[in-house]
Amino acid sequence: MNPEAKIYTTQVGSQTITLETGKLAGQAGGAITIQLGDNIVFASATMGGVREGLDFFPLSVDFEERMYAAGKIPGSFFRREGRPGTEAILISRLTDRPLRPLFPAGMRNQVQIIMFTISSDDKNPLDILAINAASTAVTISDTPWNGPVGAVRVGRIDDEFVINPTYEEMDKSDLDLRIAGTREAVLMVECGANEVSEEVMVAALEHGHKAMQPIIELQLKMQKELGKTKREADFFPTDQELDKKVFDFLNTPMNELLEKPLSKEDFYIGMDALLDNVTTEFGTIPEGKDASDYPTAAAVKSAFLSAEHDIVRERILDKGLRPDGRSPKDLREVWAEVELSPRAHGSGLFTRGETQVLTFVTLGTLGEAQKIDSLSPTHSKRYIHHYNFPPYSVGEARPLRGQSRREIGHGALAERALEPVIPAEESFPYTLRLVSEVLSSNGSTSMASVCGSSLALMDAGVPIKAPVAGIAMGLISDEDGKRYKVLTDIQGTEDHVGDMDFKVAGTAEGITALQMDIKISGLNTDIMKEALEQARVARMAILDKMLEAIPQYRPEIKDHAPRITTVKIPVDKIGALIGPGGKNIRSLQEETGTKIDIEEDGTVYIAAVKGEGAQAAIDHIEALGESAEIGRIYTGKVVRIENFGAFVEILPGTDGLVHISQLDSQRVETVEDIAGIGDEITVMITDIDPMGKIRLSRKAVLEGWSAEEAREKDKPRGGGGRGGGGGGRGRNDRRGGPGGNRGGGGRR
Repeated sequence: MNPEAKIYTTQVGSQTITLETGKLAGQAGGAITIQLGDNIVFASATMGGVREGLDFFPLSVDFEERMYAAGKIPGSFFRREGRPGTEAILISRLTDRPLRPLFPAGMRNQVQIIMFTISSDDKNPLDILAINAASTAVTISDTPWNGPVGAVRVGRIDDEFVINPTYEEMDKSDLDLRIAGTREAVLMVECGANEVSEEVMVAALEHGHKAMQPIIELQLKMQKELGKTKREADFFPTDQELDKKVFDFLNTPMNELLEKPLSKEDFYIGMDALLDNVTTEFGTIPEGKDASDYPTAAAVKSAFLSAEHDIVRERILDKGLRPDGRSPKDLREVWAEVELSPRAHGSGLFTRGETQVLTFVTLGTLGEAQKIDSLSPTHSKRYIHHYNFPPYSVGEARPLRGQSRREIGHGALAERALEPVIPAEESFPYTLRLVSEVLSSNGSTSMASVCGSSLALMDAGVPIKAPVAGIAMGLISDEDGKRYKVLTDIQGTEDHVGDMDFKVAGTAEGITALQMDIKISGLNTDIMKEALEQARVARMAILDKMLEAIPQYRPEIKDHAPRITTVKIPVDKIGALIGPGGKNIRSLQEETGTKIDIEEDGTVYIAAVKGEGAQAAIDHIEALGESAEIGRIYTGKVVRIENFGAFVEILPGTDGLVHISQLDSQRVETVEDIAGIGDEITVMITDIDPMGKIRLSRKAVLEGWSAEEAREKDKPRGGGGRGGGGGGRGRNDRRGGPGGNRGGGGRR
């Protein structure tokens, strides 16, 4: 073992977490591994220099899934990891959110946090480990930071909270709460839940905050014993004198502008005009004067933004007046509509103020479920939510570069909010793809996506448990936290100048999803309790508006949507249905115009828009489950003709021989006089020998024989005619087996 390696352990919940540093990546600013069970995650944190021209803190957080960690080879064409998958992106975002607020304000050095998996045990999730690993790496590094943070997952099984549950335990839990925070307060919340109450949620938050303390204490111990001395960082230049002058210059005109309710466009037009005035007043350099004696354009703009931030916040704190004229608890105007697309399987439009989202539902077969190639034990999912945020939604024009991390995160949040109400596969055997198109954005498009998705699902006739609505809550507070306002339904400006973005989604019965990000150093549970109650009231009001558009889900899916019928066949018949290389199933789908999915237990799902095709496929598949019985009558297809008789397929993959003597009540000279290849004829089974060979008789049907008469009257004659039956095409050949050329000797 490397003599420089240091190992630390602590107990979180009922599990032991191990942190190790000093062995790997010695040139990184800080590097550690974290282990839980057989899960091991590596994290490094390194501070770089300053990139000129940036007006934001350049922090990057990347989590990389390595398939070798679970003994897997990537499924891509190149057989190597490519761009991060959805799960890796979501973990990167989850890790970024609690870390970012704790870096010093105004810091401009590049900071890069890179994590990857060394081992994955398929039992414990990796996301919570990633947050703790990243926090520890920054804590012991030379990067200035006001951490550490701890993170835990809280589940609830049989009304008891469980810390860091395994995947197996999570399947039994009605709560999946991921929470990160400091010693004093909560910084980040991400949650999916099965309609839990606000009271349960607050209790879970308190339980989680208490449970994370051991990992925080361990990081502080590591920092004290082996942490590097923090380096001096570069900061964006500030000019407090200029800030004060600009504030004094803007105080009166900006307050006058904000006296009347403003739309987003009016707000920005007014602010741009004030910025022009400030730039003229403080950024103009008189002719012949030295430019270094005057503030730069960037400094003037920074002072303007600081004044805007302070004035807007003070109006809310002091007067309870928001830029659009609402009080802290007011919702913007809400309206909803369904069935905007006549050909989509379902569509819902949700508008709240200047935020508008249109969601579409597509119903597909279970075979169209998304395949997952990641380190989680989930290999596919039948409910998929995609979210698109085009530039026109905020009045911009820019190149389309594919789906951003933000779009992936917002889609995942809306998906999580609706998942508890999606019907089970057993009762609604469809794959569901929802796509939310953001048409206009001014605050909380993710929660508007939740509302639009509920509308679209109900329009599609999906029997959801209950409609789900979402709302975004905000917070404005002073420095000591004594004065604060919780804001209902925040718009873009309030998100920008505020301290919190707290998204809450749920049904009338309870919460299904939470996501909280804050810009301050933490949040106590009293404020979260107030925000949750305000959100509940707003959620109920939004649900009322949604139900005005469509009171309940439609009793049936649309005529142009696929109907899926379920048929059960014996497991030993699956091979016969599929056929060699899938030949039989492909042929059946082409003939009937259906899509067919087969499960390992013999469950068969038949999807078709047209009922006739579906019924034909059902009849064919159900016939597979039938067993041939003496005396039963079938209408089958002639599949082969010999001079001694015709072979007729009576069940899928099962045929028998109608001897020439049994083709008609009268003497038949040649088989072709009665039957040709492809003809359908009605026959009775007259005998099944011990080898499964089947004898058929058309004569028995024409003369109305009973089963007993069939056995007596169709006795084999001559040289082995009895053997003419065939239990299947594959067991009869042209060499003249039983009932073939040799078996036909009786008639000759």
